[in-house]
Amino acid sequence: MNRDKVKVKLSGVSQTLWAPLRGRAQVSKEHSSLFYDAKAIELAEKIEMDYDSSASDVHFQVIMFNAIRKLNLPVDPGLFTAFRAKQFDEKAKAFFTEHPHACVVNIGAGLDTTFYRVDNGTIHWYDLDLPEVIDIRRQLLPEPDRVTYIAKSLLDPSWCKDINTEGGVFMIAGGVLPYFEESQVKQFFSMLADNFPDGEIVFEAMSMSDGGRLWINQFPQEQRGVVQTALMDAMKDWWEKAPRDQKDKMIATLETPVNPKGKEWADIEAWWDQISDKEKGEAIVGLMMSARREVSKWTLEDASEFTKWDSRITVIDQVPTFRNVPRDSLSEDMRRFMDYSDESGRSTIIHLRV
Repeated sequence: MNRDKVKVKLSGVSQTLWAPLRGRAQVSKEHSSLFYDAKAIELAEKIEMDYDSSASDVHFQVIMFNAIRKLNLPVDPGLFTAFRAKQFDEKAKAFFTEHPHACVVNIGAGLDTTFYRVDNGTIHWYDLDLPEVIDIRRQLLPEPDRVTYIAKSLLDPSWCKDINTEGGVFMIAGGVLPYFEESQVKQFFSMLADNFPDGEIVFEAMSMSDGGRLWINQFPQEQRGVVQTALMDAMKDWWEKAPRDQKDKMIATLETPVNPKGKEWADIEAWWDQISDKEKGEAIVGLMMSARREVSKWTLEDASEFTKWDSRITVIDQVPTFRNVPRDSLSEDMRRFMDYSDESGRSTIIHLRV
């Protein structure tokens, strides 16, 4: 191992740390005119991730994205994480023009590097995440001046008392809320309204309204067979590690006319070889939707729902993730994916006042 690299072992919840960082670094290197994060590049090149690939809690979604990434197809989560960060940066900087001494809470911080992109020299920043994640963050990114790390769950109301609210409060929650059930998300926003009146928050919400079907159609016909093969290879990797109850749930949620009759991998392969091309396409949709449900327990179509949850909440904005991102320098595949995402409402950036 290179002596300059720091090896970080990931398992359980910490598996989600690498993809957003890698995405921001990759987009920064390949499309610096659209988004640039020097600290993400520095950090990504510094660390060597060690996934516990034998763990039974490896997410099928993680394996699926790794498989598709090898194909160079435009589903790489780096597009979402980088341009989501770009939208958050613009919202934060606008807030700082009116509140130059604001306190910022980065909820579910992971290895996020937003502070280094938006710091105006006077804000105070709080990075909030679970203790095991904060331990990794401290190892790789020791706290700079005006930055405080808080090792608590976002659902633990005690962290609210750790925040100095003078100067206004701005909160960022990137890539975290979809992992929670709707009841927990409601609890979270009520907690914010109780503790940070007139505070603002930006985050992303995922929609399931497209049913996954339009996304499949974004691939050119000649690529679809390659995508199917890659996803089946990913599923086989996951199948060998996942506990029985997760495998049962996967089969039960497949949106196909005929599901596998057996539960061993040989039964899956036999089923795959026997179904038609049309049914293969439907099975792939089912796999992708199953993966999305795994990380999108909470989904949202319209931000006005928040005002029904709590009358103290005001919707400031809801926009597509790729709104106003110039497309000219990007590949046709990337442009197609971004246009599809924005038109279908698959992912939106939401800005609220609590």
